[in-house]
Amino acid sequence: MASSRATLFLLFSLIAFSPLSTAVTYMGDVELSTQFYDHTCPKAQEIVKNVVAQAYAKDPRIAASLLRLHFHDCFVKGCDASLLLDSSGTIVSEKRSVPNRDSARGFEVIDQIKLALEGECPLTVSCADILAISARDSVVMAGGPDWAVSLGRRDSLGASVQGSNNDIPAPNNTFSTLLTKFKRQGLDLLDLVALSGSHTIGDSRCTSFRQRLYNQTGNGQPDLSLDPSYASQLRTHCPQSGGDQNLFFLDPVTPFKFDNQYYKNLIEHKGLLSSDEVLFTQNNDTMEIVEKFAENQGLFFDTYVKSIIKMGNISPLTGSNGEIRKICRRVNHN
Repeated sequence: MASSRATLFLLFSLIAFSPLSTAVTYMGDVELSTQFYDHTCPKAQEIVKNVVAQAYAKDPRIAASLLRLHFHDCFVKGCDASLLLDSSGTIVSEKRSVPNRDSARGFEVIDQIKLALEGECPLTVSCADILAISARDSVVMAGGPDWAVSLGRRDSLGASVQGSNNDIPAPNNTFSTLLTKFKRQGLDLLDLVALSGSHTIGDSRCTSFRQRLYNQTGNGQPDLSLDPSYASQLRTHCPQSGGDQNLFFLDPVTPFKFDNQYYKNLIEHKGLLSSDEVLFTQNNDTMEIVEKFAENQGLFFDTYVKSIIKMGNISPLTGSNGEIRKICRRVNHN
């Protein structure tokens, strides 16, 4: 345990003494840059922010939805906007996958952003970059940290519904499965805990956590790691059958505020999803990180920024790879 604590101390020291963002991220021979559109579409980020702000004013839930789109895109084939593609003759949309079906939302906001950008600078700003920028803006509007988004991603020519089903973390995954899925993307244990903090905003459906209330391990008993009074409260609107689409706040204390309350909930055994609570109950290292984030919101914010920048750099298409879609829902030749 001493060695693992030393490792955590080193990780947090690196966070404390390193810059929050860098202007250039090298991806092989091609680079992403925070200044990528400065000359070709200087109003790009302003346009994205304005559309997101309008959507957020009408529906604060959209912040979590847009942030989730960025996650679910990057975990499948990299950050290439494959999630945004509708099904066509040659494409089976990732929107049909279990993690996205009946829950992924915000596509119309992305459409509005793309339409506005095409009017300003046609075929210049990629849909993948729109997802990255709108995720950042969503976090900021909900009260979370700001960061400079590295840009220059291009859009994929296809999708992977199989990858979406297999690679995106699921609400009932064990800790070891979660860590494996994150490591597969080049993300580590600290990234896992920090990025899970995105669940400080947003909501989840009854069907995603019902097993915790009634039959966690197949023996007809509730999850012992879930606070009994909280479980009783959840059962009132999440019965054993029916009500699958009923929505519940992932953080019932400050559901629309991006803060560190999520980690305080885990310590009180009030994490809504099993995949949240296991960060506090199934691994000593992640338990320690949860405790540190619960104590220090600034540390959480600093770590989150580094982790989401890292996630946003997963296998982007750059240079002449892929394309810049005119409409995010379909490839250009269609």
